[in-house]
Amino acid sequence: MNRDKILNPYIGLDGYNCFACAPNNPIGLHLEFSEEGDNIVCVWKPSENFQGWVDTLHGGIQATLLDETCGWVVTRKLQTAGVTSSMETQYKHPISIKEPFLTIRAHIKEQRRNLVTIDASIEDSKGNICTHATCVYFVFSQEKAIRELHFRPCLTDRESSDIPHED
Repeated sequence: MNRDKILNPYIGLDGYNCFACAPNNPIGLHLEFSEEGDNIVCVWKPSENFQGWVDTLHGGIQATLLDETCGWVVTRKLQTAGVTSSMETQYKHPISIKEPFLTIRAHIKEQRRNLVTIDASIEDSKGNICTHATCVYFVFSQEKAIRELHFRPCLTDRESSDIPHED
């Protein structure tokens, strides 16, 4: 299935320095996302800077990877902002910091009014699911997100190339 790169709408926003997804945060994870059908996907390479136990990716970093990917589900799929209300995480297998890459996937499982349940997982480079999370997000109306939370429309590179530009 094809993946379309999601353009980060917050680049250039004054004060934007998210630990997970801001590209210029010197100690951040620098996550980037793409859309693959119903899923939001992030491919990320762990390093020794994010270990807990020897050669093992810290559980808090794993939770951050999952939660941030779920947040981008809200941003992209619902075109609004939201906040994590709850998160249940199951650590199934340790993740080595020597993995060449990890794939984080998330999709909407259920939506009831302003509560959205999102399933997410981290796969190692062999496709084994190492960690799973279910996050519940409280989502804001698009009007409130734009007016109060600096929300900007979230496009893919393909959609952006379809927008006519002035020469």
